[in-house]
Amino acid sequence: MTEETPGFEEKPDVPSGATSDDAAAAESADSSEKEGKAAPAGDEAKVIGLTAELDQARTALNERTGDLQRLQAEYQNYRRRVERDRVTVKEIATANLLAELLPVLDDIGRAREHGELVGGFKSVAESLETAAAKMGLQQFGKEGEPFDPTIHEALMHSYAPDVTETTCVAVLQPGYRIGERTIRPARVAVAEPQPGATPGKDEAADDEESGGPEEG
Repeated sequence: MTEETPGFEEKPDVPSGATSDDAAAAESADSSEKEGKAAPAGDEAKVIGLTAELDQARTALNERTGDLQRLQAEYQNYRRRVERDRVTVKEIATANLLAELLPVLDDIGRAREHGELVGGFKSVAESLETAAAKMGLQQFGKEGEPFDPTIHEALMHSYAPDVTETTCVAVLQPGYRIGERTIRPARVAVAEPQPGATPGKDEAADDEESGGPEEG
Protein backbone atom coordinates (compact mmCIF):
# COMPACT_ATOMS: atom_id res chain seq x y z
CA MET A 1 0.00 0.00 0.00
CA THR A 2 1.49 3.27 -1.11
CA GLU A 3 1.26 6.28 1.27
CA GLU A 4 0.74 9.81 -0.10
CA THR A 5 3.47 12.17 0.73
CA PRO A 6 2.02 15.25 2.48
CA GLY A 7 2.82 18.69 1.08
CA PHE A 8 3.00 17.59 -2.51
CA GLU A 9 0.27 18.20 -5.11
CA GLU A 10 -0.61 15.63 -7.63
CA LYS A 11 0.89 16.39 -10.99
CA PRO A 12 -0.48 15.30 -14.33
CA ASP A 13 0.79 12.01 -15.48
CA VAL A 14 3.79 12.38 -17.67
CA PRO A 15 4.58 9.59 -20.05
CA SER A 16 7.68 7.72 -19.32
CA GLY A 17 10.59 9.09 -21.14
CA ALA A 18 9.20 12.61 -21.18
CA THR A 19 11.52 15.39 -20.15
CA SER A 20 10.95 18.13 -17.56
CA ASP A 21 9.97 20.57 -20.32
CA ASP A 22 7.14 18.26 -21.33
CA ALA A 23 5.92 18.21 -17.74
CA ALA A 24 5.93 22.00 -17.53
CA ALA A 25 3.96 22.25 -20.77
CA ALA A 26 1.38 19.84 -19.40
CA GLU A 27 0.98 21.92 -16.22
CA SER A 28 0.60 25.11 -18.29
CA ALA A 29 -2.10 23.56 -20.47
CA ASP A 30 -4.03 22.43 -17.41
CA SER A 31 -3.82 25.93 -15.87
CA SER A 32 -4.97 27.55 -19.12
CA GLU A 33 -7.94 25.23 -19.26
CA LYS A 34 -8.98 26.24 -15.74
CA GLU A 35 -8.62 29.96 -16.51
CA GLY A 36 -10.65 29.50 -19.74
CA LYS A 37 -13.51 28.06 -17.72
CA ALA A 38 -13.45 30.98 -15.19
CA ALA A 39 -13.15 33.79 -17.81
CA PRO A 40 -16.77 33.75 -19.13
CA ALA A 41 -18.15 34.22 -15.61
CA GLY A 42 -15.89 37.24 -15.03
CA ASP A 43 -16.86 38.84 -18.37
CA GLU A 44 -20.57 38.39 -17.62
CA ALA A 45 -20.22 40.15 -14.28
CA LYS A 46 -18.33 42.97 -15.96
CA VAL A 47 -21.08 43.36 -18.60
CA ILE A 48 -23.76 43.46 -15.90
CA GLY A 49 -21.83 46.16 -14.05
CA LEU A 50 -21.39 48.27 -17.21
CA THR A 51 -25.09 47.87 -18.05
CA ALA A 52 -26.06 49.12 -14.60
CA GLU A 53 -23.75 52.12 -14.94
CA LEU A 54 -25.23 52.86 -18.39
CA ASP A 55 -28.78 52.74 -16.97
CA GLN A 56 -27.78 55.15 -14.20
CA ALA A 57 -26.22 57.50 -16.75
CA ARG A 58 -29.37 57.40 -18.89
CA THR A 59 -31.56 58.10 -15.86
CA ALA A 60 -29.39 61.05 -14.88
CA LEU A 61 -29.44 62.34 -18.46
CA ASN A 62 -33.24 62.14 -18.61
CA GLU A 63 -33.51 64.02 -15.31
CA ARG A 64 -31.14 66.76 -16.47
CA THR A 65 -33.00 66.99 -19.80
CA GLY A 66 -36.31 67.39 -17.96
CA ASP A 67 -34.81 70.09 -15.73
CA LEU A 68 -33.50 71.92 -18.78
CA GLN A 69 -36.88 71.75 -20.53
CA ARG A 70 -38.68 73.09 -17.45
CA LEU A 71 -36.14 75.87 -17.10
CA GLN A 72 -36.53 76.79 -20.76
CA ALA A 73 -40.34 76.84 -20.44
CA GLU A 74 -40.13 79.05 -17.34
CA TYR A 75 -37.80 81.42 -19.16
CA GLN A 76 -40.15 81.67 -22.14
CA ASN A 77 -43.08 82.39 -19.80
CA TYR A 78 -40.98 85.04 -18.05
CA ARG A 79 -40.15 86.71 -21.37
CA ARG A 80 -43.81 86.74 -22.38
CA ARG A 81 -44.82 88.26 -19.02
CA VAL A 82 -42.14 90.94 -19.30
CA GLU A 83 -43.17 91.79 -22.86
CA ARG A 84 -46.86 91.88 -21.90
CA ASP A 85 -46.11 94.10 -18.90
CA ARG A 86 -43.96 96.38 -21.04
CA VAL A 87 -46.76 96.83 -23.57
CA THR A 88 -49.30 97.43 -20.79
CA VAL A 89 -47.15 100.05 -19.11
CA LYS A 90 -46.61 101.78 -22.45
CA GLU A 91 -50.35 101.81 -23.18
CA ILE A 92 -51.16 103.20 -19.73
CA ALA A 93 -48.54 105.94 -20.06
CA THR A 94 -49.80 106.87 -23.53
CA ALA A 95 -53.44 106.84 -22.37
CA ASN A 96 -52.62 109.09 -19.42
CA LEU A 97 -50.83 111.57 -21.68
CA LEU A 98 -53.61 111.66 -24.28
CA ALA A 99 -56.28 111.96 -21.57
CA GLU A 100 -54.72 115.28 -20.62
CA LEU A 101 -55.07 116.44 -24.23
CA LEU A 102 -58.77 115.57 -24.61
CA PRO A 103 -60.03 119.01 -23.46
CA VAL A 104 -57.78 120.62 -26.07
CA LEU A 105 -59.12 118.27 -28.76
CA ASP A 106 -62.67 119.13 -27.65
CA ASP A 107 -61.91 122.83 -28.07
CA ILE A 108 -60.50 122.15 -31.54
CA GLY A 109 -63.66 120.26 -32.48
CA ARG A 110 -65.94 123.07 -31.28
CA ALA A 111 -63.86 125.63 -33.13
CA ARG A 112 -64.15 123.55 -36.31
CA GLU A 113 -67.93 123.32 -35.93
CA HIS A 114 -68.21 127.12 -35.60
CA GLY A 115 -65.86 127.85 -38.48
CA GLU A 116 -63.19 129.34 -36.23
CA LEU A 117 -60.44 126.89 -37.16
CA VAL A 118 -58.52 129.16 -39.55
CA GLY A 119 -55.03 130.49 -40.14
CA GLY A 120 -52.15 129.41 -37.98
CA PHE A 121 -54.47 127.99 -35.34
CA LYS A 122 -55.80 125.53 -37.92
CA SER A 123 -52.30 124.33 -38.80
CA VAL A 124 -51.37 123.82 -35.14
CA ALA A 125 -54.66 122.04 -34.40
CA GLU A 126 -54.28 119.65 -37.32
CA SER A 127 -50.68 118.88 -36.33
CA LEU A 128 -51.83 118.05 -32.80
CA GLU A 129 -54.61 115.79 -34.08
CA THR A 130 -52.17 114.02 -36.42
CA ALA A 131 -49.69 113.43 -33.59
CA ALA A 132 -52.44 112.05 -31.36
CA ALA A 133 -53.59 109.70 -34.14
CA LYS A 134 -50.03 108.41 -34.60
CA MET A 135 -49.99 107.54 -30.91
CA GLY A 136 -53.05 105.36 -31.49
CA LEU A 137 -55.84 107.72 -30.43
CA GLN A 138 -59.14 106.94 -32.17
CA GLN A 139 -62.34 108.95 -32.01
CA PHE A 140 -65.74 107.22 -31.94
CA GLY A 141 -69.39 108.04 -31.49
CA LYS A 142 -71.86 108.83 -34.27
CA GLU A 143 -75.46 109.87 -34.47
CA GLY A 144 -77.86 107.08 -35.34
CA GLU A 145 -75.82 104.20 -33.93
CA PRO A 146 -77.35 101.92 -31.27
CA PHE A 147 -76.66 102.90 -27.69
CA ASP A 148 -73.98 100.74 -26.04
CA PRO A 149 -73.46 101.40 -22.33
CA THR A 150 -69.90 100.07 -22.50
CA ILE A 151 -68.78 102.87 -24.82
CA HIS A 152 -71.55 105.49 -24.52
CA GLU A 153 -72.56 107.73 -21.65
CA ALA A 154 -76.14 108.97 -21.91
CA LEU A 155 -76.48 112.59 -20.74
CA MET A 156 -79.93 113.22 -22.22
CA HIS A 157 -82.92 110.95 -22.72
CA SER A 158 -86.07 111.24 -24.82
CA TYR A 159 -88.64 109.23 -26.78
CA ALA A 160 -88.96 109.20 -30.55
CA PRO A 161 -91.50 107.49 -32.80
CA ASP A 162 -88.98 106.80 -35.57
CA VAL A 163 -86.56 104.56 -33.61
CA THR A 164 -86.95 100.87 -32.89
CA GLU A 165 -84.27 100.63 -30.17
CA THR A 166 -82.35 102.90 -27.85
CA THR A 167 -80.38 105.07 -30.26
CA CYS A 168 -77.79 107.83 -30.06
CA VAL A 169 -79.54 110.85 -31.60
CA ALA A 170 -76.85 113.41 -30.79
CA VAL A 171 -73.15 113.28 -29.87
CA LEU A 172 -72.39 115.87 -27.20
CA GLN A 173 -68.74 114.86 -26.84
CA PRO A 174 -66.95 112.23 -28.95
CA GLY A 175 -65.40 109.24 -27.27
CA TYR A 176 -61.75 108.26 -27.55
CA ARG A 177 -59.94 104.94 -27.33
CA ILE A 178 -56.47 103.46 -27.78
CA GLY A 179 -56.75 99.98 -29.22
CA GLU A 180 -59.30 98.20 -27.02
CA ARG A 181 -58.80 100.60 -24.09
CA THR A 182 -61.50 103.28 -23.80
CA ILE A 183 -60.09 106.58 -22.55
CA ARG A 184 -63.41 108.38 -22.49
CA PRO A 185 -66.89 107.13 -23.46
CA ALA A 186 -68.86 109.08 -26.04
CA ARG A 187 -71.30 111.40 -24.28
CA VAL A 188 -74.57 111.29 -26.14
CA ALA A 189 -78.27 112.06 -26.12
CA VAL A 190 -80.39 108.97 -26.56
CA ALA A 191 -83.94 108.31 -27.68
CA GLU A 192 -86.09 105.27 -27.02
CA PRO A 193 -89.11 104.04 -28.97
CA GLN A 194 -92.19 105.95 -27.87
CA PRO A 195 -94.45 103.74 -25.76
CA GLY A 196 -97.47 102.60 -27.79
CA ALA A 197 -96.30 104.32 -30.98
CA THR A 198 -95.43 101.18 -32.90
CA PRO A 199 -98.68 99.28 -32.27
CA GLY A 200 -100.74 102.36 -33.19
CA LYS A 201 -98.76 102.79 -36.39
CA ASP A 202 -99.31 99.14 -37.29
CA GLU A 203 -103.05 99.41 -36.66
CA ALA A 204 -103.30 102.52 -38.82
CA ALA A 205 -101.43 100.77 -41.61
CA ASP A 206 -103.81 97.79 -41.36
CA ASP A 207 -106.82 100.09 -41.56
CA GLU A 208 -105.43 101.80 -44.65
CA GLU A 209 -104.78 98.46 -46.36
CA SER A 210 -108.29 97.20 -45.58
CA GLY A 211 -109.93 100.40 -46.76
CA GLY A 212 -110.83 101.70 -43.32
CA PRO A 213 -112.59 100.29 -40.31
CA GLU A 214 -115.51 97.93 -40.90
CA GLU A 215 -119.04 99.33 -40.31
CA GLY A 216 -121.49 97.41 -38.16
